[in-house]
Amino acid sequence: MKGAYIDYAMSVIVGRALPDVADGLKPVHRRILYAMFEQGLLPNKRYEKCAATVGEVLKKYHPHGDTAVYDTLVRMAQDFAMRYPLIDGQGNFGSVDGDSAAAYRYTEARLSGMAMELLRDIQKNTVDFVPNFSETTEEPKVLPARYPNLLVNGSSGIAVGMATNIPPH
Repeated sequence: MKGAYIDYAMSVIVGRALPDVADGLKPVHRRILYAMFEQGLLPNKRYEKCAATVGEVLKKYHPHGDTAVYDTLVRMAQDFAMRYPLIDGQGNFGSVDGDSAAAYRYTEARLSGMAMELLRDIQKNTVDFVPNFSETTEEPKVLPARYPNLLVNGSSGIAVGMATNIPPH
């Protein structure tokens, strides 16, 4: 039992709680950005309901619940949570005072210019892809990342027996 718990804990820590130094993202962040890129939600295009993005991420890449996906999407749109937001949000995305974001059926989003620098050249075989959880499509192991996102935006999170708190620089 002890060995099984340690294996599980390490899997969660490495697979969900720690950002990859290559792109500075945890899997859920990477999956949201990649799904938005695949949806064509580029900085020069129209906004789309966050509900559509949450559904796409759950369907293809991250079957762990809509709340986890939406809360992560919201954080990436908050200029008080990230030095350079990766998502350009429209609507109520919460406040620095702790006010919650509106439900995802009321908010809209698209990728920011900084997010595009993480995704640039992804279609030119610059990174490896792996099968998704259902083996129906592929997702990037990391994003190409033309700047050190982990240093720029930092990261925070908690997992089984471990926490991450890297402030932006």
